[in-house]
Amino acid sequence: MSTVANIFRIPELRRRILFTLGMLAIYRIGIFVTTPGVDRAAMRKYVAGQSGGFLSLFNLFSGGALEQASIFALNIMPYVSASIILSLMTVVVPSLMELRKEGEAGQRKINQYTRYGTVALSVFQSMGLAMLWEGWNESSTAGDIVANPGWSFRLMTVLALTTGTSFLMWLGEQITERGLGNGISLIIFAGIVANLPDALFMTLEQFKLGELQPIDMMLLIVIALGTTAFIVFFERAQRRLPITYAKRMIGRKMYGGQQSHLPLRVNMAGVIPPIFTSSLMMFPVTLAGTNIPYLSDAMRWISNNLVPGGWVYVVVFAVMTIFFCFFYTAITFQPVDVAENLKKQSAFIPGVRPGKATAEYIDAVLTRITVGGALYVAAVVTVPTLLQARWNVPFYLGGTSLMIVVGVALDFAQQVESHLITRHYEGLTGTKGSRIRARSGA
Repeated sequence: MSTVANIFRIPELRRRILFTLGMLAIYRIGIFVTTPGVDRAAMRKYVAGQSGGFLSLFNLFSGGALEQASIFALNIMPYVSASIILSLMTVVVPSLMELRKEGEAGQRKINQYTRYGTVALSVFQSMGLAMLWEGWNESSTAGDIVANPGWSFRLMTVLALTTGTSFLMWLGEQITERGLGNGISLIIFAGIVANLPDALFMTLEQFKLGELQPIDMMLLIVIALGTTAFIVFFERAQRRLPITYAKRMIGRKMYGGQQSHLPLRVNMAGVIPPIFTSSLMMFPVTLAGTNIPYLSDAMRWISNNLVPGGWVYVVVFAVMTIFFCFFYTAITFQPVDVAENLKKQSAFIPGVRPGKATAEYIDAVLTRITVGGALYVAAVVTVPTLLQARWNVPFYLGGTSLMIVVGVALDFAQQVESHLITRHYEGLTGTKGSRIRARSGA
């Protein structure tokens, strides 16, 4: 209780936490604002009948907005997709590469391009979703989902969903700037956590009805706790490279000679790879409803064959996750820049020459630990999914959602603890507990 009291004794931290909670509350309220022209009750029944497929994945990351036919149905995924595209273009387009090297000013410009891309993708995806909803009228057993199909409904849906996504993008940026944690990740986190009570209730119902045996229930709890501990272990793991500062004589005083370390996290990319992968895997769902020749048929074929829990889905998801682990690490951590900064500060890694040799050494170490980090992320997001298919557990308890929840929670707790420690308070774990920081690797 004293730790909680300490949190609210710091005006800035209290203001940031309340602001974050307020923004997330606005997001959850917006989930229940229905898109004009859609029957929410019919939509809920239709989505409930499609459990275990891509619609469950889509509904999970939209925080239940899809089954509510909400204006937030696309959630923040167009922004994530736009970020992926801009990141890829930054590597191959020289002008964008130069912008990234300009520091904060260049990053603001890239963020602006990402916003434009988000709006463009939202228009495209919302049109596909509107056509998809119209197509569900034929297979819906609860009545028409769309009362008056046609171009008026499609344009209204495009306007509503694009506005909703743009608002969520702004909401996420405000949380990042004025709240605590990464706003985009927290929005996805809030959507998953909001659905967890329903998922737990459904699991308990399966147990009461005898669909889950006591031994299966116990094993499921052990797997969930074990996976959580596994995630915490790897998210805090890091390799520390020793750094020595050269001695310098300034006036009559000797400076330098200090020892430090350069921390390299095993999972440098955090929860970004599974979020990126999930965003791309949901693309076929929105494009399957379009009437574009060949494209809609291809997307429909992908949606029908990449069923969550199937081997094809698991292999594709794992490969894409591993790729994004390496890709995101490569674009966010530059060994050449780190080596140059160390050289400017008269610092070096013992036994390694400053400059190019240091950059190559850091790159080699980073590549080795990223291999382990990528395999860890791929295992976490795929193995629980296979076990979930074995016991037919609700989709919200899958590995991807668990990793996002645990990863975002750890990041949030770490930021709260940093604010406490900088104000001379004890951390979240108290006087006898260990700090919430990365665990050093061997």
